[in-house]
Amino acid sequence: MNDRISYWLEIAEYDLETARDMLAAGRYLYVGFMCHQVIEKTLKAAVANTGEFPPKSHRLRMLAELAGVYDRMDETQRNFLNLLEPLNIEARYPGEKSRISSELNADRSLSIMKQTQEVYEWIKATL
Repeated sequence: MNDRISYWLEIAEYDLETARDMLAAGRYLYVGFMCHQVIEKTLKAAVANTGEFPPKSHRLRMLAELAGVYDRMDETQRNFLNLLEPLNIEARYPGEKSRISSELNADRSLSIMKQTQEVYEWIKATL
């Protein structure tokens, strides 16, 4: 595994630990944000695995397509990318932050955390 791939995987793992800490602290908005970061960075490792430089983008589907994994994802995984998408950018803006915060509770955040772990492991296994 080359250094670029290792770099993205190391920070994805760091973000996964941070998401776990946010879940334990009850900071559910940040669980969603960090879970998006985990998948984004793992997908960037997968893009790097193709020999390309990952673009400066937060768009998960585009990154999955560039990495060549989107077509191999099942419907549940693809839907999960769609669920995570607004948790990155939109969570930073006042109106959207309030809406997203109201949708993220302990159970939903735990579910997102579990799905993140599964998709993270699946993408890593494709490398």
